Amino acid sequence: MEIYQQALRLRARPRGFHLITPEIVQAFPQIGSLQSGMLQVFIQHTSAGLTINENADPTVRVDFETYFNKAVPENDPDYEHNDEGPDDMPAHLKASLLGSSVMIPIHNGRLALGTWQGIYLCEHRDYGGPRNLVLTAWGKPLK
Repeated sequence: MEIYQQALRLRARPRGFHLITPEIVQAFPQIGSLQSGMLQVFIQHTSAGLTINENADPTVRVDFETYFNKAVPENDPDYEHNDEGPDDMPAHLKASLLGSSVMIPIHNGRLALGTWQGIYLCEHRDYGGPRNLVLTAWGKPLK
């Protein structure tokens, strides 16, 4: 079994759901050396998350943003943690709902995502800044 690990710093993005699959694949060519295995993508932040969903129609990403803003509104008077602005506590809650990592199978040197699947960076802050990922792949090497 081989194990590879790579840090990836994503450029700052506005609030919303952003496809990052191509950036991950480009930054981590070691995926191509595995016949079978797993890739874990982990985000080192508490106000942004990761998920896997539709990669074709951009309106899906718009609808995700709409849903999460309705489900976890800003300026809720019951929030105590508000030192960093009205988007801070909602960002923490949204990130917890989505999670800080995703796992993707590797098959014949490629991510085994479905035809319409992509990895999203879920940016919940208005000005979240660059985001850091840790990519870890392990598995059986190609022969």
